Amino acid sequence: MVPLSLVLLFSLIKEAFEDWQRFQNDMTINNTLVDVLQAQGWESLQWKKLQVGDIIRVKQDGFFPADLLLLASTNVDGICYIETANFDGETNLKIRKALERTWDYVTPEKACEFKGEVQCEQPNNSLYTFTGNLVMDNQTMPLSPNQILLRGCSLKNTDYIVGTVIFTGHETKVMMNSMNVPSKRSTLERKLDKLILALFSTLFSMCLLGAIGSGIFIDRKYYYLGLSQSVEDQFNPSKRFLVIILTMLTLLTLYSTIIPISLYVSIETIKFIQSSQFINKDLNMYHAESNTPASARTSNLNEELGQVEYIFSDKTGTLTRNLMEFFKCSIGGEMYGTGMTEIEMGVAERKGIKVQEAKTSTNSLREKGFNFDDVRLMQGAWRNEPNHDACKEFFRCLAICHTVLPEGEETPEKIRYQAASPDEAALVLAAKNFGFFFYRRTPTMIYVRESHVEKMGKTQDVSYEILNVLEFNTRKRQSVVCRYRDGRLVLFCKGADTVIYERLGTGNGDLNKVTRVHLEQFGSAGLRTLCLAYRDLAPDLYESWNEKFITAKSSLRDREKRLDEVAELIEKEFILIGATAIEDKLQEGVPNCIQTLSRAGIKIWVLTGDKIETAINIAYACNLLNNEMKQFIISSETDAIREVEERGDQTEIARFMKEEVKKQLKQFLDEAPQYFCSPSGPKLALVIDGKCLMYALEPSLRIMLLTLSLNCSSVVCCRVSPLQKAQVGY
Repeated sequence: MVPLSLVLLFSLIKEAFEDWQRFQNDMTINNTLVDVLQAQGWESLQWKKLQVGDIIRVKQDGFFPADLLLLASTNVDGICYIETANFDGETNLKIRKALERTWDYVTPEKACEFKGEVQCEQPNNSLYTFTGNLVMDNQTMPLSPNQILLRGCSLKNTDYIVGTVIFTGHETKVMMNSMNVPSKRSTLERKLDKLILALFSTLFSMCLLGAIGSGIFIDRKYYYLGLSQSVEDQFNPSKRFLVIILTMLTLLTLYSTIIPISLYVSIETIKFIQSSQFINKDLNMYHAESNTPASARTSNLNEELGQVEYIFSDKTGTLTRNLMEFFKCSIGGEMYGTGMTEIEMGVAERKGIKVQEAKTSTNSLREKGFNFDDVRLMQGAWRNEPNHDACKEFFRCLAICHTVLPEGEETPEKIRYQAASPDEAALVLAAKNFGFFFYRRTPTMIYVRESHVEKMGKTQDVSYEILNVLEFNTRKRQSVVCRYRDGRLVLFCKGADTVIYERLGTGNGDLNKVTRVHLEQFGSAGLRTLCLAYRDLAPDLYESWNEKFITAKSSLRDREKRLDEVAELIEKEFILIGATAIEDKLQEGVPNCIQTLSRAGIKIWVLTGDKIETAINIAYACNLLNNEMKQFIISSETDAIREVEERGDQTEIARFMKEEVKKQLKQFLDEAPQYFCSPSGPKLALVIDGKCLMYALEPSLRIMLLTLSLNCSSVVCCRVSPLQKAQVGY
């Protein structure tokens, strides 16, 4: 028992040490100081002592100690920038903006005058939604996620903000997303436990058989045992049951060395040294740019790194760099932009076509985020194009339809753009390089310095009144209603091609067809595409719609749903302007990495929102797919499915697609054995799009999908939603 007790004690000490480290981290966070408003001044208070309703100040690079309502910021117009990498991994800065009514509460003297009531939803785990109202002086103002600062986020590019606490502790959204951490045991530990249990069973059986045999065969007639005289109880033939018990205990002591007690100590010691001395100090896992070393938070799972069989990967930011560059565009049915993307080069090499080195760009204005090269549009040359009116509307849409905030001096060389996504920043940057320089924004106005509009070389500052902004969400589009100086009301919209095409008005059929061809070419090149469209609004139509918009924006319940319904009323009958194509280059070393993982027998699944052609081309460029693989493609883009979709009967479409998916899964399952049963046969790959995946994940087809995918070396799921990504992964 002593060795076993020592082993248990050693494991207990190791676990206690790791728990103590986690406890220390928790205490460090909870005891962090933050400025709280007390008697017209800021006083330091620990995070754990904050209460709902406290008004606090968070300085630059500081973390938010609770879920806050943003009241004021040192930046103009109540703007602040936050980083959400701690809970969603995204490193691009997000923008939050206080209500105009509270902008003045930036000093302690002013903050003391704040009197208001926050009416909001109950605590929940939804990180990207918030519904509430701020009531001040009998005035009700709607609140949205744009005014909420979540615990765990950090403040960037802002001296400090002032906010009031709305949720604390376990009621914060990030805490409500956390789960009770289960005890983590590795595969090796579980196997070792089974082996130890088997050894215990063997030991017990040996001892039991020996003890029973001793009880049966011990007898005084065996003179050589010396039992004729008085003996101890263990050897007394007249007390056979006692003999069995005592012999059992004796044999357990003698045979106990069968159990490798020290093995547990050795493994625990090795794991501890691995995590503290090797993983945490491995320079090959050190990220110099962010000064971030590897950190092993638990040593129990070290060996699991060598047991990985499947890797699930997103595309953007994982396989690619998430550094967007404006590369090509289509305007009024004409394609602009030269050069080849990395994906196009990979496709060409796959077809055996030699690719020459890219020529030096003729664009002297090239900067990070703008990799466009076509003299027909640069430096005002677009005025000589036959479709110059479409070019002008295209550039204006890029300069107006966004939520980007400018920073720094109002000059093209020194201005910086803060955007909610790198795509949006790249589009505004493109507008600037085309001569439509967005340089200032207020809550109701956007200012654009337009060049070459009236005549070549002339520059004029133009202001546009922003009446409404319908931000990008699950609608897959973003719209802005603006008023020109001459009173013209225009609705600009940008969004996914499928969404925009559904909302185009009649006419311009040839333009729509040509642009769709361009979109397919962009997609095949691995470019991220958006369609741009606009609509002129009659004043009476706009006024009627705006009343509904204000009502929906002020509603406390189902606000997002109501806003989407109101958006549907006006986002229609568009006129297509064109399409943009943005390149997101592959991460350095991705193809070699995937090839190495594949050789190691690890199966890789890529889940992306791209079109099926784009996803396949990217998979080839990443070495996820190759010509030697047998590819099983399950797509909703077939003639039979299109024919059913054209009839418009949703019930028939759902039934037909489910049958088609079932038929294809069964066909591929029948074909698969002839490939993976042959040692020299090709590897298998599955490509499936989001529509088909929706039916394949239903209970009746899920087993078929799982069986097929488990036999594939690579799986590419394209056109999938975030929910489908979660369903596939879990």
